[in-house]
Amino acid sequence: MADSDERFAVIQAAETALLSSEIRGDQDAAAGLLHPDFTEIGRSGRRWTRAEILEELADEPARQAPVADDWRFVDVGPNTVLVTYRLRSATTVSRHSSLWVSSDGAPRMLFHQGTLVPEE
Repeated sequence: MADSDERFAVIQAAETALLSSEIRGDQDAAAGLLHPDFTEIGRSGRRWTRAEILEELADEPARQAPVADDWRFVDVGPNTVLVTYRLRSATTVSRHSSLWVSSDGAPRMLFHQGTLVPEE
């Protein structure tokens, strides 16, 4: 259990880093957290490749990081963890899921999807 807690904390820190403008604007830092085969399905439904998302992040204006909560971690295979959480920004609430793999020791995000939560 302690091993899982430690692994999950490392993955949560990496996921949180990817939410910060500092990491998002640093193409090398962001690239280091994304698996070479990374893909994303954005809130709009658009599919993004690793190269496209790195380019988009590098051009993104600085912003306050959204608040992340409701974190959940599930081992889905050897060295593979499913992460889900909720983001709250000034104007939106969204749910996110990511697959993290750590076959070379360091966790890297393989897949990410965000979905807007409709207003109640």
